[in-house]
Amino acid sequence: MNVIGLTGGVGTGKSTVSGFLRDLGVTVIDADEATRAVQEAGQPAFEEIVREFGPSVLREGRLDRTRLAEIVFSDPEKLERLNRMVHPRVRQWMAERQVEADERGEPWVVFDIPLLYETRGDEMFKAVILVYAGPEVAIRRLVEQRGFSERDARARVAAQMPIEEKRRRATYMIDNSDGREATRAQTERVWAEITASSSSGP
Repeated sequence: MNVIGLTGGVGTGKSTVSGFLRDLGVTVIDADEATRAVQEAGQPAFEEIVREFGPSVLREGRLDRTRLAEIVFSDPEKLERLNRMVHPRVRQWMAERQVEADERGEPWVVFDIPLLYETRGDEMFKAVILVYAGPEVAIRRLVEQRGFSERDARARVAAQMPIEEKRRRATYMIDNSDGREATRAQTERVWAEITASSSSGP
């Protein structure tokens, strides 16, 4: 099985590219989906988060991810504590999905991981695709499309590794600055390059 990493920055449109890859028949294992799964009420991570950050992160008995993000993205120490609770369980959930894909005989799997470089996970992949958009584009999208205040949007972007550093490290880049169809065409081209190079090894 060939395993590819997919990453980006908040607001760069990584989910759009992930959807295009699924349209191509690619199995995508999504870290955000994993995070939601391990943070469900009753799961060990849920209990730890509530103990650590208090009942203000709950809404109707479920984790209020927006409120939790407001707390941790303005405080690097709190963000690190949250990551220690969540990341190991996310990795386990994703590994289980990879085993399932392998058992189905899937030749390719893409791991969609927003914090791939921040968590130093890039070395496990044959190649890494970066979904790119400049910081100001990402901030504008967070404000206009996801309802963030500009202050919160800038804090989210600043909490991650600079997108230009990710661009330097990535094997492939998809520039998601010019609309969906341009991004779709780049995704198809990059995936064709990746699959064509499969016989050449890592």
